[in-house]
Amino acid sequence: MAPGDVRKIIHIDMDAFFASVEQRDAPELRGKPVAVGHGASRGVVAAASYEAREYGVRSAMPSVTAIRRCPELVFVRPRFDVYRAVSQQIHAIFAEYTDLIQPLSLDEAYLDVTENRMGLATAWATAKAIRARIREETGLTASAGISYNKFLAKLASDHRKPNGQFAVTPDMGADWVATLPVKRFHGVGPVTAAKMNRLGIETGADLRAQSMEFLQRHFGSSAQWYHAIARGEDDRPVNPNRTRKSSGSETTFRSDLTDPAEIEAGVLGQADSVWDWCEKAQRFGRTVTVKVKFADFRQITRSRSQPAPVRTQAALREASLALIRGVLPTQMGIRLVGVTVSNFPSEESGEELPLLGGAA
Repeated sequence: MAPGDVRKIIHIDMDAFFASVEQRDAPELRGKPVAVGHGASRGVVAAASYEAREYGVRSAMPSVTAIRRCPELVFVRPRFDVYRAVSQQIHAIFAEYTDLIQPLSLDEAYLDVTENRMGLATAWATAKAIRARIREETGLTASAGISYNKFLAKLASDHRKPNGQFAVTPDMGADWVATLPVKRFHGVGPVTAAKMNRLGIETGADLRAQSMEFLQRHFGSSAQWYHAIARGEDDRPVNPNRTRKSSGSETTFRSDLTDPAEIEAGVLGQADSVWDWCEKAQRFGRTVTVKVKFADFRQITRSRSQPAPVRTQAALREASLALIRGVLPTQMGIRLVGVTVSNFPSEESGEELPLLGGAA
């Protein structure tokens, strides 16, 4: 791209992807409130159709809460093999328009279409063509955001959902950001948004009014990012070679557990699941994290990093057990446990992870 050229970035986001696939494949579910997940008392909603969202049903919501909000809710067990296959279809369509594709998940991705491979008049026309192809080939709808950077493109894709698109041009970017609540900004989570609100920062305009010194004092290393996005600025490239930074697995128990042996068995099961991925991908990380969610939904994590990657299943199991034993015993029941491996080195030394707990 020549100096001074404006990038053309599209963010494609499938509409209620998992639930829409289920409604596509089972016509009797169309028009009904659908939740992908498990409706049992220990279940969690993985995804919700737009009909279900009208009742306040959201992903990650306990199933009992979802049913309370929408008694007519229909639960469908997830079919991740099907979702992955459809995602591959969608990404094959992307690849016809650009090589610069950065997937964020099965159902969304950034595309840099600055190089106009298809000879379409505008990035708007490109996004429209991609959405039409997706609809034709999969029977599903997608929304798109078009802008000159990733931050604005992602914000824009939410603006006309479902089945719509919205463009933020260079001459409107900063002013448009100023009108939005900070809780909508990518990279500003609920905790940070609440902190900003306490500081009198409700909108992009409020954020832009703060000095860098103020932002550094209250938000530390994130200050520069907040200072930039408040002005509609984001120089991050669309990175098709972005590597996976972690692998994790978690499970929700059928009932709250307090027995250490049962809890440890659950952690070992998740460690084995993570190891399967590590072994197949030949990716070995240095940091092991155990996640615990208690019966009152309070959540904690415990992590430990090592100088060398975890290269055996036994070492991962040992590390996971050491971390969960730091939480046990517990009087409060445990609802969920998870294990994650992260901190994959770019050049691995081949050293074995030493056993935790002081073993030589």
